[in-house]
Amino acid sequence: MLEVTDAREVAVDQAFEPTIVAFFCNWCTYLAADLAGTSRMKYAPNARVIRVMCSGRVDPQFVFDAFARGADGVLIGGCHPGDCHYQEGNYKALRRYQLTKRLLTDLGVEPERFRLEWISAAEADRLRDVMNEMTAQIKALGRADFSVPDEPFDIPELEPEPEIEEAVVS
Repeated sequence: MLEVTDAREVAVDQAFEPTIVAFFCNWCTYLAADLAGTSRMKYAPNARVIRVMCSGRVDPQFVFDAFARGADGVLIGGCHPGDCHYQEGNYKALRRYQLTKRLLTDLGVEPERFRLEWISAAEADRLRDVMNEMTAQIKALGRADFSVPDEPFDIPELEPEPEIEEAVVS
């Protein structure tokens, strides 16, 4: 019976198709995805695209929420630096990306699961290459397992400082 279970797990892992949540800028990367579709370019269909007005509007909470809801990877696509429709939105996206990537790494998420790419509206071929590359990377990493450990967390009780306690009582 144990051998059958192991064989099933191997079959499931071979059939693994990652889910990628992609936040695409309305003015560049989303239009590149549209151009790739109308040009009938073949690329991995693993991304669930969410159109945002600017990559600078992607809040880190959106990324954490995507992973919490089962995404295996998150991709942010925006205009090239200096070409933002909102002047500095992509610079804001870069700062948020660096912060979020650091936090995700501290939480144990592999850095390859989170990417920021600058893709203009005319770069449908670049979008295809990025999507195929990211899908292959995440397939190699396997499923994202962000489950909570069975062991309870030991949170020590803090003793109030005597000076603060006396000031509050008085």
